[in-house]
Amino acid sequence: MMKKTALLLLCLTFSCLTFAKELPQDPLGSVQWNDMYNAFLKGHPAVFDDRVKLIAPNFAEDPMNVPVTVDARNLKDIKKIVIFADFNPIPLIARFYPTGAEALLSFRFKIQQASPVRAAVLTGDGKWHMAGSWVNSAGGGCTAASTGQVVGDWMDYMGEVYGKRWASNSSNRLRFQIKHPMDTGLAPGIPAFYIEHLNFRNDAGDVLAHLELFEPINENPVLSLNFKQRDKSTPIFMTGSDNNGNEFEAEFHL
Repeated sequence: MMKKTALLLLCLTFSCLTFAKELPQDPLGSVQWNDMYNAFLKGHPAVFDDRVKLIAPNFAEDPMNVPVTVDARNLKDIKKIVIFADFNPIPLIARFYPTGAEALLSFRFKIQQASPVRAAVLTGDGKWHMAGSWVNSAGGGCTAASTGQVVGDWMDYMGEVYGKRWASNSSNRLRFQIKHPMDTGLAPGIPAFYIEHLNFRNDAGDVLAHLELFEPINENPVLSLNFKQRDKSTPIFMTGSDNNGNEFEAEFHL
């Protein structure tokens, strides 16, 4: 019995040493880094990589609308991008699958307190490429009720989509807003109510991109993406749904 116990302890010690060796030291010094890795990135090695850019303010004046841009266009063969904030009560913000889109995404989210905000980019070789930045804030963004819930008019506009599309020589840029309260479920008496999925296709039905959104995304979110589609004459179609089963759609033309 003692031999088995000693062998088990040896295996656990070796496993911990191996894990410590594989997991890089966090340049942001967050005590939550190991937990965030295990929650969202486990199963693949991670490296902090200057080719990934996460642009966010040093101080979030409005904790319910913190602007973030993730740019991983210097990497190749990208499978997905995960964005999260270590100290948010709901850390996971979004997952982006840029199948036929550039690895460039802009949006706003809610922050509860000062926190590292991170982008992790998974490439075809099975490695996470990391970037992040500390965002300071007075906080409270995740536990405040949406304006639509407070005023009581969210049903008047829920699901409406407004957007604009621009074209360059190599891509199509799309910026759009979806009217939705995006409640986190952390405000007293208000359940979680948020957009979960956005899908983008061309007129042939080819997948251009897929977005998974989570509770911290801001109310009436505005998102910007760049698509690789060169044909300017065909529309880009978007469909989406929220966690209550509501569906919405839009198409974008030049």
